[in-house]
This record gives sequence, structure tokens and C-alpha cells, in this order.
Amino acid sequence: MARSIYVVTHPEATHHVDGVVGGWHDSDLTTQGRQHADAIGEALGRQLSGEHVAVFSSDMLRTRRTADAIAAELQKIPVFDARLREKSYGVAEGRPQAWLDARFIPPPAVGDRMAHHEGIAGAETKAEFAERIYAVMAEILSRPVEHVVVVTHGFTLTYIITAWLEVPWESAGYASFASKPGSITTLVEDDFFHNRQVAKLADTTHLNHIT
Repeated sequence: MARSIYVVTHPEATHHVDGVVGGWHDSDLTTQGRQHADAIGEALGRQLSGEHVAVFSSDMLRTRRTADAIAAELQKIPVFDARLREKSYGVAEGRPQAWLDARFIPPPAVGDRMAHHEGIAGAETKAEFAERIYAVMAEILSRPVEHVVVVTHGFTLTYIITAWLEVPWESAGYASFASKPGSITTLVEDDFFHNRQVAKLADTTHLNHIT
């Protein structure tokens, strides 16, 4: 079965404009973010109208609102899963970004980058973060659905892609796929070779008509 995964990174949220750490801080979409969520829904609605589609989403408010806009266009009921959340930044969440930046310990250039602790109490390591993303993606990909929409967060996109490409999470310490708020990344698997590709990365052309 050929299949496609459309990974949506939620559009602009209040933590972006307030300059505070996101993570599990439950920020809402801004006015512009809600307009962009509607535009994402319209774009996916045009592309996937009448197709066999399932919608999965992080359970954070900003992703729930985005998923609801998409699901309304597709006439589907989204499935919300906490495992699709952004990386947890522990006690830094909701604090000014400068507070985190002043305390953050970057990963080593060489060594175990996945188990590295960044110096923030309660924060996930990359290993803990990636393991939960891989677990939920394994469940999503086990379903016989031709088209899947996954609504999530910017950093989460990296491990969704590496899980899709079957890169062991232990080997993903250097992986990084840049995203933009409100972007759509398209992952495609063909029905003959079953090769998987990143067909479009962080596309935002569906937002071009919005000022």
C-alpha cells in the first residue's frame, strides 16, 4: 500500500511572541496562528478530499486547535496523544527564553548526544524524547491508512522523520530537520519498492496568501 504522512507543525503560538519557552507550556495559538491553522486545514482539505485519512495530534492546546481546524475540513475526528508533544524543558517551560539559554548545557560534539543532560531540572533528554516519538509513530504506522495527518511541534518533527526513515533513535544524535510554524512536511512511501522519502520539508506555500 502506498501511503503519505503529512506532518504539520503548529502555527504561531503565544509563547513565540512572548519570548518564553514552549515545551509542555500549554500556550495557545495567536490570532495569526488561528488564521494559519484554517489555511492549513483548507490546503489539506483540497488535497485529501474523499481520501482515507486519519488525523493524529499532540494534546497541547496549540496543536489541538490546529488539528481541529484540519479535522473539520477533512470531516474526521482527531486522535490526541500526549506522546506527540514537544520535548519537555522541565522547570524552564513558560520562563523567558533567556532564562533557559543562560543555563542550557549543549550536547557534546562527540559522544553520547542522546543521553546528554542539558542541565535543566525535569527536562527530557533527547533519548527520552525520541523514544516516546518512536513508540507513537510505530503505532500510527501500523494502521492500514493510506493518508495520515500528524499535528505536532517543531523539534518533534525531527524524530518523526527519523522514525519514518527507520533510523534507530540511538543513531539520531546528529539529526536535525529545520521547520517553520504552520509548515507541512510530506513523507511518502511507494507501493512497489516501499522506499520512503521526505518529499517536501517544512513547506509553507499554503500560507503565502495570508498577510
